[in-house]
Amino acid sequence: MVLLGKLGITLGAVALIASTGPVAAQGYEKQAKALLDGAKFKTAKASLDKDYARIIADIVTLTEVEAPPFKEATRGAMFKAMLATEGLTDVTTDTEGNVYGTLKGSGASNDVFVVTAHLDTVFPAGTNVKVKREGNKLIAPGIGDDTSSLPVLLAYIRAIKAARFTPGIDIVFMGNVGEEGPGDLRGVRYLFGKSPLKDRIKHFISFEPGLGDDITNAGAGSRRYKVTFSGPGGHSMGNFGTVNPAYAMADAMTRLGKLAVPTAPKTVYNVGVVEGGTSVNSIPFAMSMLVDMRSGGKAELDALEKQFLGILPVAVDAENAARSTARGKIAVEAKLIGDRPVGEVAADAPILRMAISLRNAAGVKPVLGTGSSDSNIPWSMGRSAITLGSGFETNGAHSLDEYLVSDKPKDVDNMALGLATVLLIAGAK
Repeated sequence: MVLLGKLGITLGAVALIASTGPVAAQGYEKQAKALLDGAKFKTAKASLDKDYARIIADIVTLTEVEAPPFKEATRGAMFKAMLATEGLTDVTTDTEGNVYGTLKGSGASNDVFVVTAHLDTVFPAGTNVKVKREGNKLIAPGIGDDTSSLPVLLAYIRAIKAARFTPGIDIVFMGNVGEEGPGDLRGVRYLFGKSPLKDRIKHFISFEPGLGDDITNAGAGSRRYKVTFSGPGGHSMGNFGTVNPAYAMADAMTRLGKLAVPTAPKTVYNVGVVEGGTSVNSIPFAMSMLVDMRSGGKAELDALEKQFLGILPVAVDAENAARSTARGKIAVEAKLIGDRPVGEVAADAPILRMAISLRNAAGVKPVLGTGSSDSNIPWSMGRSAITLGSGFETNGAHSLDEYLVSDKPKDVDNMALGLATVLLIAGAK
């Protein structure tokens, strides 16, 4: 997940949010306080504390199993076995590759509450994912985003059982595929669009790297393109003066880089990959670039996309006018390779009000934010969803030096907030 912005929420703002719904904020906070003060929750938190070394060990184990986009199967099989070990029912791998099992609740309805973290990382196959330790830091690509969240879900299952909580609704604990980059949220798209669970999901929480105060309640949309410039190519000396796709692409990149975009909602663009050509002394036949555009506003994203697509023919025409087209002209193809919808949870949605109320009851100031996560899909459909921090401080996401800071007391407190939120939303007794 990429977090684009955070906003601290005051008690006054919480009251305003709650006043728009049928249940006052103090009603949820009363339930939250009763949960946090209860003997069962104290037992559950003690389970997390006792489990801490195991959680860290599982993070290391899973981190050292590669999970590039579209190649999550090996890690998925390992996590599926871990879910089965926790005694969940109906442990399965669906058609898209999501793995999950069910913790049965007491409710008579067919509804389910999905609690998930994503299996995939951004790193290609062959990346060195061996975990290094430096003091209280664990360093490896993907260790935070989102590998650190998967063992936390396993610990939640054990804590719920240790405290003998019974959820009021079936909870589906899941490791989903395709959250990162080219995956384009394919796992959750399938979950809400085609899976056997699609019409049964009452609530959805995705866990991502972050602390206990983090609540992502809005999703930035993104449009991603692979843009390919093609031309006749040729020898760099013998065909000197012929139109060159590399120059056209460079022109387009320069024009993109000069676009002014809004700061609110935050709107961004990036050229992340360029490729093409055959040799240093050949005019390339084709060059391509991967472009990412994001915004917290649909209108702003649409406007940026329109500007970007308008740049491409201008750059092509400029190159065709600048050099010889006797052997052929420059052409361009823009292929949409990613489309994440903009969305947000309603301000008066019970799932959001309960998450905020729980943190208030715990004496923790909730922090709302806009990000890009699996929750974008249910938000765009008007479904009940939020994204929460799973508890660890992590840094350097999407870099080879990504690391997790191990601080047991703080981490257990943070994880406990996530667990309490799940229990409150599940109506656990």
